[in-house]
Amino acid sequence: MKSLLRALVVIGLLGAILVGAAGWTAYSFLNTPASDDKSEAVFEVRPNESFKTVAAHLEDSGLIRSARFLELYARFTKVGSKVRVGEYAIRRDAKPKDVLATITSGKSIEYSVSIPEGYNIFEIADVFAKKNIVSRDQFLQIVRDPQLIQELLGDDAPSLEGYLFPETYSYTKFTTPTQIVKMMVNRFKENYAKVQAAGESSLSRHDLVTLASIIEKETGAPEERPLISSVFHNRMKINMRLQTDPTTIYGIWEKTGEWNRNISKQDLLTPSRYNTYTFTGLPYGPISNPGFDALKAAAQPATSEYLFFVSKNNGTHNFSKDLAGHVKAIEKFQLDAKARAGHSWRELSKRPAAGEESKASPRVTTPVKQAPPPKRND
Repeated sequence: MKSLLRALVVIGLLGAILVGAAGWTAYSFLNTPASDDKSEAVFEVRPNESFKTVAAHLEDSGLIRSARFLELYARFTKVGSKVRVGEYAIRRDAKPKDVLATITSGKSIEYSVSIPEGYNIFEIADVFAKKNIVSRDQFLQIVRDPQLIQELLGDDAPSLEGYLFPETYSYTKFTTPTQIVKMMVNRFKENYAKVQAAGESSLSRHDLVTLASIIEKETGAPEERPLISSVFHNRMKINMRLQTDPTTIYGIWEKTGEWNRNISKQDLLTPSRYNTYTFTGLPYGPISNPGFDALKAAAQPATSEYLFFVSKNNGTHNFSKDLAGHVKAIEKFQLDAKARAGHSWRELSKRPAAGEESKASPRVTTPVKQAPPPKRND
């Protein structure tokens, strides 16, 4: 009997020693860095990877000493199921427990892409391509996808032009281009809802966004947006053509996919569904992606009798109520070489709290022979 008790005590002691040794080994492993190198490594947890694969990659990368120990610890604590897909920055001298904390945090390395107000889908496509998010052609395919457009807007627009809200967006390596596009449209919806909450507009969403896209292209001076809006509202009330250069230019963008020259008189005379020199009313659809202030200005124009405006060569405009006043303004600001000398729309950026730079080149509204409005196909 005494022999049996002694045996049980010995077994118990051995078990305690083994458990203690295993516990100390686990503790030591989790709290001992694999390296004293303080540099950072970029480590990826890819979709559908097992924890065993992740652990093996961590060992291969020199971020832990033993994939086997990490697997055993993960199995015991069930932490393996908490690992998240992502791209992580991990210091090479991090303790294994801290490595685990990082790859289970879901806090991937983030990148950002900034879209300026007034950019159109072709310009945004170039931004995405330069960021290596997606190729230009693939981006254009995404924003023209009928199924996606229907999902996001609930209508049959030809593209998401006008609805890609200009802002800076964060994304990770595993964020898809379509997911970023959805972020942009959702931000548009949030800002459009604010515009709606501020007051009703007689314009439909499509028409309001179209008008806002023109306002955005016509001026970079924030205080002018409501006045620019009033000119277009006033013209539409009397069935007067809008005659705005950016719409003509966008028609060429849509046809050729690029714009790399100055506008010509022939451009103004060439009919398109966007060229507002050739028909009365708004163009077929948005010509850029407007920011909140332009959306608000389209919905809430200033009260004025203005029907014309002409560039003052510094990014701002002179407004006139009638053609006679407009002609005088053209003579003063456009035909007088002294008035143009030394001036640029870039002067806007030098003003205190001036806002962003103008997106439109100096323009003069010129009467053009009437033509019937183009028919929408949607």
